[in-house]
Amino acid sequence: MAAISLRKVEETAPALVSLYKSAGVSLQKHGLSGERAAVYLVLDYSGSMKEYYKDGSVQALADRVLGLSAHFDDDGRVPVVFFSTDIDAVTEIALDNHRGRVDEIVAGLGHMGKTSYHLAMDAVIDHYIDSGSTAPALVVFQTDGGPINKMAAERYLCKAAKLPMFWQFIGFGNKRSSQFNFLHKLDELAVPAQRPVDNAGFFHAGLDPRQVPDADLYDRLVAEFPHWLAAARAQRIVK
Repeated sequence: MAAISLRKVEETAPALVSLYKSAGVSLQKHGLSGERAAVYLVLDYSGSMKEYYKDGSVQALADRVLGLSAHFDDDGRVPVVFFSTDIDAVTEIALDNHRGRVDEIVAGLGHMGKTSYHLAMDAVIDHYIDSGSTAPALVVFQTDGGPINKMAAERYLCKAAKLPMFWQFIGFGNKRSSQFNFLHKLDELAVPAQRPVDNAGFFHAGLDPRQVPDADLYDRLVAEFPHWLAAARAQRIVK
């Protein structure tokens, strides 16, 4: 049973109905129907991301994540962290106010800086702890390149492995770019030597992420989540 019914999505966000349905199919396929989770979206606001904001790729991702979140969480909102050199914004996107929301938020932000993963991770961890949520968290973390401080990012991910949070990294850009070598490394950090469970996944969405079919994107977003859930429950990280 989805957290938010199809009827409610039809009433509050008719433009997201097909995304909601597509997400439901992927969740069923991966044995996640009826699961509850707090869904987060982390967005790279570094200078190289400019075109992806301009062409609607970032808004399209936000809409897709909202369609997924409606199955996991009944509040109809996704907390969103925009980050570059620092944290640019901690806000939210809601079912009843999603159209053009990314442009609206970005209009109030300043200079597009560099890429500090660890600060974004810290902001999500703080928000999750402060929220008092009892459900595990699925964090969709979008970026188009590696971080300026790799050691800090690795340390944060390993530290966060003790928390009920799964980090699904998604790369915008050229699949062959060396920019993503670090994300492949994060995805493969040793268990249990460096972290108690494998708490991260990574996939490329390519040069034009809008071209990835909804069904494929949802499959990739949730494919590793059930494996993490099982491991985290076995270790009592997720109650």
